[in-house]
Amino acid sequence: MTTTHHSGTRMMRALLIGFAIATLAACSTTVVREPASSSSTRKPSQAKPGATVRVQRGDTLYGIAFRNGVDVKDLAAWNGIAPPYTIYPGQSLKLYPGSGSRPAATTTTPARPATGTTTRPTPPPAPITRPAATPAPANSGFAWRWPADGHLIGRFVNGDATKQGVDIAGSNGQAVRAAADGVVVYSGAGLVGYGELIIVKHNEQWLSAYGHNRKRLVNEGQSVKAGQQIAEMGSSGAAREMLHFEIRHNGKPVDPLQYLPAR
Repeated sequence: MTTTHHSGTRMMRALLIGFAIATLAACSTTVVREPASSSSTRKPSQAKPGATVRVQRGDTLYGIAFRNGVDVKDLAAWNGIAPPYTIYPGQSLKLYPGSGSRPAATTTTPARPATGTTTRPTPPPAPITRPAATPAPANSGFAWRWPADGHLIGRFVNGDATKQGVDIAGSNGQAVRAAADGVVVYSGAGLVGYGELIIVKHNEQWLSAYGHNRKRLVNEGQSVKAGQQIAEMGSSGAAREMLHFEIRHNGKPVDPLQYLPAR
């Protein structure tokens, strides 16, 4: 009788443990998460009142936002486009918020001078010119790594549309690697001046771009790890074999040398 009782107790415990494990397993799911956003507040993009863009075949919202220097979330909000940001050829996109018209010019009627008096316009005060302050680099919250080996042949120049990143010399077919963990949001050749281009989203504020590749090795929507090869270096859209590399914060180019480790 005792043996039967102990045997029954062990069997009951085994059943309960098995049930608990099955329950936990049923509750467990695999979640793919994007890299954590940095703690800094995202600033809105600089709008371009009155400007519009016509979607061409092969365009993506990320590509259009990148080309126009605005954050994709702002561009989507200005045009009422929800994730996953589907757009269509021929669609017109605004590069500004609001109703869609340019700000109305305000006109004022100058006051008439009193009879018998002469008024002379007061000259405006001379403007005070001060050198533009260089903003401190924003903290991305994660470590960057060099996307390719080679020496620098081009540097970032603030405000110069032709120098929005750095150029790294190399050889045809040389490995191009992701500068940080992220998700590929653009892989194509539709942006003039970049050749075969890859754009990686690292979080809601940070993107990196890799241009002039010979061959792209990743597709849109694919997750990549820092140091993973994503392309082969080439000269598409360039005069020589090199990598054009950009880092963008809230859609705006920043100097990659402020984030890449010294070497």
